[in-house]
Amino acid sequence: MDSDRAYQLLAAERERIEREIAELGSEAAGDRDESEDRGSEDLYQQEFDAGRAKDLQDQLAAVERAEARLADGKYGLSVESGDPIPDGRLEALPTAERTVAEEGRLGGG
Repeated sequence: MDSDRAYQLLAAERERIEREIAELGSEAAGDRDESEDRGSEDLYQQEFDAGRAKDLQDQLAAVERAEARLADGKYGLSVESGDPIPDGRLEALPTAERTVAEEGRLGGG
């Protein structure tokens, strides 16, 4: 994959994640303004939001790692084996660090 396309994909992924983080923050702030008699429903939502925030932070860290690989000229190569990651996989998952086979061995996606 050429570096310009990789940069576009990673920039779009970063923008998506940062937008979701901002939306999550504003939704959480909006929940605090509502009635307090929702109790367990609020607790569930807070726990869900906390889990989602952690997931988004993990995704943002993956973008940062991918950007570093791009800067080092190693984007599109498996961090495990150095084998090329197919462009189709990178189009679908710009932060992919391994080939599909390697992810399968790890139990990931």
